[in-house]
Amino acid sequence: MGAYKAPIPHFLSSPNPNAKTLRTPFLNLGTTSRRFLLFFLSSPILPSSNSLALDNAKLLQSNIMDVLASSFDPVSQAEKDASSLISRRVSDAVELLERGKELQAQGDFPKALHFFTLVVENYKDFAFSDYARVGRALALYEVGDKEEAFAEMEDVSISLKGYPEVHAALAAVLYADKHAPLLAENQFAIATLLDPHFTDLSYVIETKHWPPSLGCNLGLNRRKKKQLG
Repeated sequence: MGAYKAPIPHFLSSPNPNAKTLRTPFLNLGTTSRRFLLFFLSSPILPSSNSLALDNAKLLQSNIMDVLASSFDPVSQAEKDASSLISRRVSDAVELLERGKELQAQGDFPKALHFFTLVVENYKDFAFSDYARVGRALALYEVGDKEEAFAEMEDVSISLKGYPEVHAALAAVLYADKHAPLLAENQFAIATLLDPHFTDLSYVIETKHWPPSLGCNLGLNRRKKKQLG
């Protein structure tokens, strides 16, 4: 008679009807706060004897990182809108300034004055609007408004101190209209020290496109200096 063998229950193979299968983690962005997600990411994943649980924890962490990466934007919409507005204003101002320079080069100083004035009046918050003021001063002088031109030159020579063109223009006006040769010579010395090209009248007329009347005044100042020398 054979030996009796007690039945051995197969615990590992018997299904547990109450056991729950772990599923792939799912994130609900509507109910999950960013603070919780960041806290979860900063928490270490502890070793586990359950490889399925460990894999799911790693997958959850990976999903959270993907969600944060796709949703994070360091620039707010308001900042983007403000930046876009500034870019458009800069583009518009530069276009007006370039148009004024083109008309100045063509000798159409009344129209050039119009465009330079638009830049000065509407875009004074931009630093480069001071260069439009220089063009405006030159155009004002040519159309006959010499006093306003001189006032503009004096004012912009402070904000653009060291800009040779405005110092050369002041020298021409001081000599011909204000009859102040010493002051004119001082301004001309500053201009030519910064840019020796202003000793060449053809450069002033043909390259810088000065109005004829102001260019002639600068030429008179140069001839007077040579006579005194």
